Amino acid sequence: MPEYVLILIRSIASFLLLLIMARIMGKKQISQLTFFDYCVGITIGSIAASMSVDQNIKITNGLVSLIIWGLFPVVLSYVGIKSRIFSRITDGKPAIIIKNGEVLEKSMKKNQLTIDELLLLLRAEGVFKVSDVEIAVLETNGQLSVMKKTDQQPITPSAIGLKLEQEHSPTVLITDGKILTENLSILGYTEEWLVGEIEKQGASAIQEVFLAQIDSKGELYVDLYNERSKRSVAEQRPLLAADLKKLQADLEIFSLETDNLKAKRMYAEQAARLQEVIDRVLPYLK
Repeated sequence: MPEYVLILIRSIASFLLLLIMARIMGKKQISQLTFFDYCVGITIGSIAASMSVDQNIKITNGLVSLIIWGLFPVVLSYVGIKSRIFSRITDGKPAIIIKNGEVLEKSMKKNQLTIDELLLLLRAEGVFKVSDVEIAVLETNGQLSVMKKTDQQPITPSAIGLKLEQEHSPTVLITDGKILTENLSILGYTEEWLVGEIEKQGASAIQEVFLAQIDSKGELYVDLYNERSKRSVAEQRPLLAADLKKLQADLEIFSLETDNLKAKRMYAEQAARLQEVIDRVLPYLK
């Protein structure tokens, strides 16, 4: 058999086995790469490369070696789940580097971390002053987790007691000129409604739309194949808010103009009720 054919077969076998082992080892091998995982990854890659081109290595020996090294992280991870002590032996444990705005020099020396490296890791987390840090932890994968002091943390709506409308993930309704009927039915919209909405934004047919996506507020984003035909979209929510306010004002006017006491009381009550509704929904109509 020609040499290049053997290399092709061995390379395909190595690739397939690497693919299988990567699926078995899971996403942790990539997302939370510890020093041990790093060494295992290099070793597996080296074995696969050698097995592909070095014909002095029996393919069966190479495959067995790949399987053994691929199973190491899986077995150790399983044992680590059962034993916290074993997990600390293989992966190490996090180390506190900064506490109450003060750098712990002993901890830095123990983890062989220089001040320049610490400042680099802090800048990567958006921190430029050590005094702003409440606590900084060097994780087992080499990343630095930083918690800023309370007065340095950004203000969130919950911190000031502001209630916001809860949003769900945006949903695609049209892709590449085709309606995703399943997504449309889940949200309770009809194709007729969708056609009407895209026509407002300059499309005359579904086939002209490259992408249509709706958010939790009911606002539809439309991207056309031909952007020149796209028109500006009228804001529906401010218009609805204006209509509600006008209707409430009309009820008050009716209450003032009528001489019928029963009708006057009815108009006044309905105007007050509508005003309560407006006060509740107005934050969502901006």
